[in-house]
Amino acid sequence: MAVSWFRLHVFGTMISTHLIYRKLYPESFDPPSLFSLELTSFSTFTLLMSSFLMALTVSAMHTSDIKAFRRNTLGVIFFGLIFLGCQVFEFTEFVHEGLTLKSGTFGSAFFMLTGTHGVHVAIGVFWLTCMYFYSFTGKMDPHESAVDVEIAGLYWHFVDIVWIIIFTAIYLIEFIQ
Repeated sequence: MAVSWFRLHVFGTMISTHLIYRKLYPESFDPPSLFSLELTSFSTFTLLMSSFLMALTVSAMHTSDIKAFRRNTLGVIFFGLIFLGCQVFEFTEFVHEGLTLKSGTFGSAFFMLTGTHGVHVAIGVFWLTCMYFYSFTGKMDPHESAVDVEIAGLYWHFVDIVWIIIFTAIYLIEFIQ
């Protein structure tokens, strides 16, 4: 539980830092020309759909439906990888346009926040991939593993909720103003 509070504080601090820096240094925050709201909205949609599949994954484990567990877990992994692919594409485009971690206040705040979130998505994808392969060993008892899957689901939902806040604070606010 302490780890979850730590993550919440880390993301809260980084989001707050981004918002404060936007107010203090507005001249260094001109990303709308770089942003593709369509791409980021698509990646956000895939992450939200992965959350839906994660709920189905947890439900499948509670009903001892291992086939549905595997199918939905693969869906979550697939959508998580699509999200990460979109993020890598976006980062590559930004670097080509001159936005880097060292290019100023916005670059450092943006890459630290979205990069840290991306690492958490990658950890979740790895965790679910391990659970998926573990389900083929014959050692995964649905009754005993339901709590483990539920914890993975809570982690995944947390990552999704954090992304909604990041998406709003970084991307949407820039287009509203």
